[in-house]
Amino acid sequence: MEKNQEERREQEIVYSRSVKAGKRIYYLDVRKARNNDLYLCITESKRRQGEEGEVPSFEKHKLFLYKEDFAHFTEGLQDVIAYVQSQLGDIEARPEFVPEAEKEEGEESKKKGLFGIFK
Repeated sequence: MEKNQEERREQEIVYSRSVKAGKRIYYLDVRKARNNDLYLCITESKRRQGEEGEVPSFEKHKLFLYKEDFAHFTEGLQDVIAYVQSQLGDIEARPEFVPEAEKEEGEESKKKGLFGIFK
């Protein structure tokens, strides 16, 4: 991708938030269209472990949601969440996913303290 295209793509994101959920991360990006209108881009990024010795990859799926659809989307989302809760009761948040490699590093950093500076 050309540098100008990459810079332009980054410029069109006006607000962003990420939500970690297990092995997935959801990116909620408010983007500016060419006509200066705003829309929501929801990206699901899921870590895929490759074969032994391969670098893990990330599978991404995108959903574009335009402002005129926000009310209907929100209503539908709330409805299906209420249905699931009525069937299963309160849903507990999943503990944060930490890959094995990071767990091992985490144990070492706990021993070293903050950034390895404090013991």
